[in-house]
Amino acid sequence: MRVLTAAEARALDEAAIVDFGIPGLLLMEHAARAVAEAARARLGPGGRVAVVTGAGNNGGDGWAAARLLHAAGAPVRVFHLIDPDELRGDAATNAAIWMRLGSASPFAEQALDYVGAGDVVIDAIFGTGLSRPPEGDFAAAIDAINAARVRGAKVVAVDVPSGLSADTGRPPGAVVQADCTVTFAARKRCHVLFPGVELCGEVEVADISIPPQAFLRLAARVRLLHEQWVRNLLPERAADTHKGTFGDLLVVAGSQGKSGAAAMCAKAALVGGAGLVTVATRRDALPQVLAHTMEAMGLELPGAGALGPGDEEALLEAAAGRDAILVGPGIPRGEATGALVARLLAEASCPLLLDADALNALQGQTDAFLDANVEVVITPHPKEMARLAGISVAEVQADRIGVAQRFARGHRCTVVLKGAHTVIADPDEEVAICPTGNAGMSTAGSGDVLGGLIAALLAQGLPASAAARVGVYVHGLAGDRRARVRGQAGLVAGDLIEGIAEVWAEWKR
Repeated sequence: MRVLTAAEARALDEAAIVDFGIPGLLLMEHAARAVAEAARARLGPGGRVAVVTGAGNNGGDGWAAARLLHAAGAPVRVFHLIDPDELRGDAATNAAIWMRLGSASPFAEQALDYVGAGDVVIDAIFGTGLSRPPEGDFAAAIDAINAARVRGAKVVAVDVPSGLSADTGRPPGAVVQADCTVTFAARKRCHVLFPGVELCGEVEVADISIPPQAFLRLAARVRLLHEQWVRNLLPERAADTHKGTFGDLLVVAGSQGKSGAAAMCAKAALVGGAGLVTVATRRDALPQVLAHTMEAMGLELPGAGALGPGDEEALLEAAAGRDAILVGPGIPRGEATGALVARLLAEASCPLLLDADALNALQGQTDAFLDANVEVVITPHPKEMARLAGISVAEVQADRIGVAQRFARGHRCTVVLKGAHTVIADPDEEVAICPTGNAGMSTAGSGDVLGGLIAALLAQGLPASAAARVGVYVHGLAGDRRARVRGQAGLVAGDLIEGIAEVWAEWKR
């Protein structure tokens, strides 16, 4: 499922109109019909519809939706923020048609006071082109719509809740809180990025007759993951196999007091399908790791304290012949750890996944990624991403797609930027956004489980891009499955491992 920027959405409309000869008025009619149907579905018995219109096509969709609802017998009132005489093109046409059928009033501060429970407000003020905070009557209209919602009215937004940036998913000022957002042809970035996800309510993607060929005109590189696409990335597990078939994974993780991180990684990797898992860790942590992961093997690292030069030869020897390596969760980190991780990057002969303190150790040394001759996956949370990129956490969160995309391209690695709706970016700039997962997964060890699962998929031969996408999606889905049983507050990382097994069972894998 493609996810578009505002510019890409405009280009898609233009391609449909110019390249394929579809009249804009027809596209607007289809859009308005979808909006009207969403409004009718939310009307209570005897409910009324208030339509608040702005300029451009978004306002035009509102005028046309008012006509369609009127034709269906619903009581409709239109309140305009732009005088109909100032409108142009298809919006002007639909406004003129409505004025022959009903009446419209300029928006005033008390205009929506009559709206309440059982009623619907259609927000057709701003579309995808918003670039500054709403002011004056526009801000007042947004506040009035939200007040009507507090009184029990349902709010249906046209394309984007007014006041929300279509590209960042963040409001620069006053913003409509919608119960439903009807968007056209494809989701926009604000529909899949927080906080936009919560402001949009239920998102309905309407087919407005834009042909599939029009999408080929776009350079859109962002997609929303969905189950069937993810499942198609997984290879079949043949009957005539053995443990070596599904990969030999080395996990470099854990330390005294952090043995759980290593155990979580190893267990998740085994449940994720890896045939063999070996945990390399310090002597004082190894017995605890193996006690919690009986199916894993152990390797004692010879050094003391932080990982560093004393561990290099042992790790390089252990890495030889493996199918994938995971480094980072719970490792003891010191000044020399970055150099060790950099050497692993330069000399590894199988895919590498770096997480947690392996990433922190590379702060200021990110050129080491360019020395790798194998596929590399990194799984930072926003703070780790900020350290790697040399920016603030706020800057990461303000542009999650762009930050992940630029780092992946510049450092030739696959970036899994964790968080609500995790972003996965490839070196070739393809980006996927994961819709699965929930707030209950914000718990210690959740990232360790994700790392183990992705590493297991790498060990089974999936390319880095596919392993990251499958791992993130399944990890989130596992959390959603377990949250239904345990609740979000009661969810712990160990539940996610059980949830992964449940997903495999459901998918018959």
